Amino acid sequence: MTEEIEFILDSTKESMTGSIAHLEKEFLNIRAGKASPAMLGSVFVDYYGSATPLSQVSKISVPDARTITLQPFEKNMLHVIEKAIMVANIGFNPMNNGDVIIISVPALTEERRRDLAKQAKVEAEDAKVGIRNARKDANTDIKKLEKEGTSEDICKSAEEEVQNLTNSYIRKIDELLVSKEAEIMKV
Repeated sequence: MTEEIEFILDSTKESMTGSIAHLEKEFLNIRAGKASPAMLGSVFVDYYGSATPLSQVSKISVPDARTITLQPFEKNMLHVIEKAIMVANIGFNPMNNGDVIIISVPALTEERRRDLAKQAKVEAEDAKVGIRNARKDANTDIKKLEKEGTSEDICKSAEEEVQNLTNSYIRKIDELLVSKEAEIMKV
């Protein structure tokens, strides 16, 4: 195979791997009933005029499966953190006891579990779209090379390789989705 085709295949693989990594990150934000510091990953606090991730202004710990505690590094940040959690609209009601913020993670209802499973399916479908776009871009680049004089056989085998990559990454997404759905639906 030519250098150009190997470059196209490598960049396609990199793009598809990025889609999988993004999906895994999105799946972390979909909570499955157990308390986890990752649940607060989308919360940003106004820290002296700049939006700062919650993990950089407080110590986040999970003492049990239903509780998250936040110990701010500065006492005056208690109310700011509490407000930021409310504004983030992630379904938590923080309680401030003057020293720490305590968040009780409610048990998921059957309906909420189904909604989260649907959300996971949407995220998986978005990842599949990313994979397919990478395939389309690669095939377009291969067609350009064919027009520029690269042999038809080499281009056909490269297109087959791109399709094999696509199939394997789509299978990986399906596997991730099945495991995430099982995690969500487990009571």
